Amino acid sequence: MSSHDGSRRVIVTGSVAFDYLMTFSDRFLDVLVPDRMHRLSVSFRVDSMRRVRGGCAPNIAYSLARLGADPVIMATAGSDAREYRDWLAEAGVDVSLLAVHDDVFTASFFVTTDRDQNQVGTFYSGAMDRARDLSFHHVDRAGIAMAVIAPNDPQAMARYADECRALRIPFMYDPSQQVAQLTGDELLCGLEGATIFIGNEYEFGVIEKKTGLTEIELLARVPVLIVTRGNEGSTIALRDGSRTIRVPPARVEASELDPTGVGDAYRAGLLAAHLAGLPWDVAGRVGSIAAVFALETIGPQPQRYTLAEFRARYEANFGAADTPQLLRLGA
Repeated sequence: MSSHDGSRRVIVTGSVAFDYLMTFSDRFLDVLVPDRMHRLSVSFRVDSMRRVRGGCAPNIAYSLARLGADPVIMATAGSDAREYRDWLAEAGVDVSLLAVHDDVFTASFFVTTDRDQNQVGTFYSGAMDRARDLSFHHVDRAGIAMAVIAPNDPQAMARYADECRALRIPFMYDPSQQVAQLTGDELLCGLEGATIFIGNEYEFGVIEKKTGLTEIELLARVPVLIVTRGNEGSTIALRDGSRTIRVPPARVEASELDPTGVGDAYRAGLLAAHLAGLPWDVAGRVGSIAAVFALETIGPQPQRYTLAEFRARYEANFGAADTPQLLRLGA
């Protein structure tokens, strides 16, 4: 699809990062002592470490490109990201709004995964702190179908939400990992006017605690509220009250798994399908297939797949009844 027709043009904001992925062969819970958590001092000897390309904005944009959307990254990176930028461009992502700063390093995420797929991570913000200087007012807004406000510098997230509301740009609000840092008021301000509000089950627990609002009460503020629920799939709740859609997870076909970036792939799959005009139940299942491709890849960005391979995986999980609709992806 041409980047000029605009019907599936998505401005993706969020972190650009390098991920340092480590594996712990045992269980975190077997090492932690509950009655000593107030003075936590613990270390884990990891069995392996990989450095991979990551960050919420590239993760989402990469899978959007795989599925026929037209993603544009609006984000900041450091002097060590030039090769990453070129790789994204070669993968079909528009990087014209990706600002590279020579005097700082790219943000970095250090995460350890135990044998139960639980994760403990730390994040260095680096160049991400300068995302607050970017603006939708400086973007050619013709034909923008959606903006994604993914985890980023908190000031940037607030600015982008304000600008999307002012400029009438539909947006997905996805605070994800930043729910721990954002206040309840900041979260409510960010989701105001959003087209889609999305997070995982744990994050919504934090959101409910900080805002005092239940999922049902939050749904009164947005048209679509999506909760990802790990190996239980996801739910898509529609404010019009028509129904809550339960989306099953896709089956895993690999033995070596990495949950990093799975949520980002789900978001990309769901959004690509939605922008292609597919109904929410099908869009959710597309998200499940996109997620499992990421789960079966070490690193947050799945191995490249064709649309034909994607449709075949969908049919193997959910049958062929939706195949005619799936042909809209990339059309």
